[in-house]
Amino acid sequence: MENCGLLSENNVPVPLKSISVQVLVQDHVATVSSTLQYVNEEERPLEALFVFPLPADAAVCHFSAKIGEQEIVAEVQDRETARDRYDDAVSSGQQAFLLEESSESPDVFRLSVGCLSAGQNAAVTIIYVTELAVQDDHSLRFCLPAVLNPRYTPAGSAAGIVSEISSGAVPYTLTLSVHVSSPKPISKLESSCTLDPLVFLHSDHTQATVNLSPGHMFDKDVELFVYYQDTHQPSAIVEAGVTTAPPGSLMRDTVVMISLYPEFPEEVMSSLASRGEFVFVIDRSGSMGDMMHHGKGAQMRIESAKDTLLLLLKSLPVGCYFNIYGFGSRFESFFPQSVEYNQDTVDKALKRVKEMKADMGGTEILQPLKHIYSQPCYPDHPRQLFVFTDGEVFNTKEVLDLVKSHVHSHRCFSFGIGEGASAALITGMAREGSGHAQFITDTDRMQPKVMQSLRFALQPAVLNISVDWTLPDDVTVDTLSPPINVLFQGQRTLIYAQLKGESSGGSEGTVTVKYSLKDQPVTNQLHFCLKPTEETGLSIHRLAARTLIRSLEQEERSGAADVEGIRSRMVELSVQAGVSSVHTAFIAVNKDSRQTVKGPLLQRRVPTYDALIQADCDLLLKCSLSAYVMSAPKKKFGFMTKIQNFFRRGSKNPVLCSMPAPIETPTHLHHEQAEELQQDSLLQLVSLQKASGCWDLDATLADVFGKTEDELTNQKPAQVDGSVWATLLALIWLYGCKIEQQVEWQFVAMKAASWIGSQKVGDLSQCVCEGNVLLGCQVTKETLGI
Repeated sequence: MENCGLLSENNVPVPLKSISVQVLVQDHVATVSSTLQYVNEEERPLEALFVFPLPADAAVCHFSAKIGEQEIVAEVQDRETARDRYDDAVSSGQQAFLLEESSESPDVFRLSVGCLSAGQNAAVTIIYVTELAVQDDHSLRFCLPAVLNPRYTPAGSAAGIVSEISSGAVPYTLTLSVHVSSPKPISKLESSCTLDPLVFLHSDHTQATVNLSPGHMFDKDVELFVYYQDTHQPSAIVEAGVTTAPPGSLMRDTVVMISLYPEFPEEVMSSLASRGEFVFVIDRSGSMGDMMHHGKGAQMRIESAKDTLLLLLKSLPVGCYFNIYGFGSRFESFFPQSVEYNQDTVDKALKRVKEMKADMGGTEILQPLKHIYSQPCYPDHPRQLFVFTDGEVFNTKEVLDLVKSHVHSHRCFSFGIGEGASAALITGMAREGSGHAQFITDTDRMQPKVMQSLRFALQPAVLNISVDWTLPDDVTVDTLSPPINVLFQGQRTLIYAQLKGESSGGSEGTVTVKYSLKDQPVTNQLHFCLKPTEETGLSIHRLAARTLIRSLEQEERSGAADVEGIRSRMVELSVQAGVSSVHTAFIAVNKDSRQTVKGPLLQRRVPTYDALIQADCDLLLKCSLSAYVMSAPKKKFGFMTKIQNFFRRGSKNPVLCSMPAPIETPTHLHHEQAEELQQDSLLQLVSLQKASGCWDLDATLADVFGKTEDELTNQKPAQVDGSVWATLLALIWLYGCKIEQQVEWQFVAMKAASWIGSQKVGDLSQCVCEGNVLLGCQVTKETLGI
């Protein structure tokens, strides 16, 4: 059962033999070329299907196939036309290749390789461009997704993005080479996988190459982190158009990509908001019982989420409101509606957090979101949504549309946990919800990334954002990016714009972003040269086209009046720019093949590595799809139509609709027998803090410090209250012993310092000295922020 669709009748391995990837990183943009080598080792002609993930914001811009010495370059066509051409070619025995984007999720593609003769080789090359996400340490993250987790599809749903399950590592190899080029010196390059040493090509360190070490099993995403000097600076990339493109078109004109990093005034940042409604939405599907990573000391995902919830609850400001939701195939909330943050409500919430398990079935996030949005908001308490999930949903675009439709009333911060979390879902929810996305993979600790997002959530809201351009008189601008509706301190904001008209080589342009912050007007400005940047290819044009296509897709789904006009504009833009869209596909047909393929034509599905194990009914469904064998090609088969439930809504496939809902099952079923991990001393301290920000002087606190309660009490200055002394010691311990984890406890410390400041304390400097002696630290009163 577990091998269905993976092996041929004669136990011959699947036809994909190797993947070779070349990555060119130019400043903030990566161009990725992946070559997939197929070999038909069977005795009959073959059709291979490969469902695979790409980065959520990638723009696929090239697709070609090489058979022997002959290369066929695909063209972008209307999707239905491309499918018909593919069906016609395959039914007449011609070799054909089709690449199309999922209708449900823009980070999933399907490749169909049709009519490979017995013993024949085919090398398929896919090229895409993508922006690199900025991390909290200012590095740029590139991710080559290896894991396509099965999309959980509820019973009765017609949708279905299916990926194969491999019982071990995938049976094909991966080679990866990276070339980094930047106007700024490259500091270093790190990865979640083993790399060969970084080789600098120039003495100024502006170009470097690195390769993935041999032997990588491609059983997890390949993450690369590029560090530049002064990467956190505004910049502009100006790219010339193509002179042969139609006049007035996007590809003919100059396009500019602006990267802005807004800097808020210090006096505004020193006082974070104390109001807000914080709603935490936690994935409790079965897969959350899996481990965070495969290394030593790994926690279960649900346990890491529980620790993070503890830290979040203790870090919330006094006077806010909060609630916690768990979701799977169903959902539940801790309170009927958000409650005021106080000692009683926090105690009740923490009690239930401790009882949380990964026991709620599949991954259905739409209904809990609808319920949350139906709840009335509290005046003067802006709603902040924190969503944690490790899974995939079948209705990504429907979820994103829902988030976008409520963006006026909340901000959404999303967290992808573990390998294979949907980049389209995680980044999309944050983008449409004016929030921030984080990915927690490999050995990453969840807490630092979550606390960074909390810092963003506590930043004052930026209002009245406007973007103004100052350009030479003969140059006009069309902004291609959606209007900016959120800004965070130091976080990159991208703007794509089309520049129309001619300008002299030395001309300069200026983009000015204005907004108000706590009733203060703020201006950020960037001056840039209009002379095109060298050697960018057309990557900026294609990313700009992709941005515009995504906006049009959303407009189409929102029920706009001129749906046909929008669709026509999308297809036109996609074909002109040569980039993928939901309404187009890449099609290549080998018309020069000297002989047509004689049937029958076998179908083989190629597996992606999956960290999750689905229930038997899900495997049965895959078997029913994978076992489909095409009869001899005497007429047009309409194969794309017959299994269109992969990528189309509204399929009436009786097998899919009649199957019971699959249940996600944890990989580690006997985790209760695993050795208990020792609780982090920092989390122990945080768990003891009161909602007001203080600590009690007792034995449990003393245990954290490695002392007895008597030692703490005997050293207490006579004039100081016990809670003040306990809170002061907690602060000294945090700054003296846990300074490397400050990002995790900064809000806990701020509450504590604020609470001490509200108390009557005699000689505070002397108290700090006594505390330093007791705990063996050397912390000054000024450091504590009291």
